[in-house]
Amino acid sequence: MEHEGIIRLAAFLATALVLALWESAAPRRAPEPGRTGRWPGNLGLVAVSALLVRLLFPLLPMALALLAQEKDWGLIPRLGLPAWGRVLLGLALLDLAIYLQHRAFHAWRPLWRLHRVHHADTFFDFTTGVRFHPLEMVLSMAFKLALVALLGPPALAVLLFELGLNCLVMFNHANVRLPPAADRLLRLLVVTPDMHRVHHSTDMREANLNFGFNFPWWDRLFRTYQAQPARGHETMPIGLTLFRGRKYRSLVQLLAMPFR
Repeated sequence: MEHEGIIRLAAFLATALVLALWESAAPRRAPEPGRTGRWPGNLGLVAVSALLVRLLFPLLPMALALLAQEKDWGLIPRLGLPAWGRVLLGLALLDLAIYLQHRAFHAWRPLWRLHRVHHADTFFDFTTGVRFHPLEMVLSMAFKLALVALLGPPALAVLLFELGLNCLVMFNHANVRLPPAADRLLRLLVVTPDMHRVHHSTDMREANLNFGFNFPWWDRLFRTYQAQPARGHETMPIGLTLFRGRKYRSLVQLLAMPFR
């Protein structure tokens, strides 16, 4: 587990490269002219967030999970499950918690002001999946650390969860075309781009649906699932009615957006 950072970085870069090529070869929506002009701002948020998290948190979830295992902290170890059961339960509970966190960022206005940086993107591609305000990332990291301390999931579950979240959040925001049959099959296991695109509609009734990032089950269980957008994937408007000008694409504007 000592090479966790390298593994996560390699997975991030490989996923980004594959999705960028896939978007060029088989886009779901017509590519926006100059779409890569958004990338410096979107990817710049990742760099700022990573730096801020490293400065503020002496331990990250993986290291805390190893410490929790050593100290026998958390609820999961007390259930008497086999190792594979602890891993699966840890994955499921962590993903459920992120689903609930996502709903909270939509429901409470101070949190929404941070989260709307993500929703203000007027195009939908893999970089939208990493476009989160650094303060949202700090709050999310604090929440994940609290979860790991409370639940005590196996370190392997935390590693798989973090890898899945980093990669799948880019996949389910990607502007890629999947055959309908493949999309229907994948939706049984993971959130697909067509499923999550509904969540980025300018219609806030749709934007308050399909909250899942990794697993699609929570939206069905809690009745926040909508299969398709009302206006169709190719023509549905993306983003918010605010912040639609090109000037809002710069890193400085994205950092300032919650305070406008």
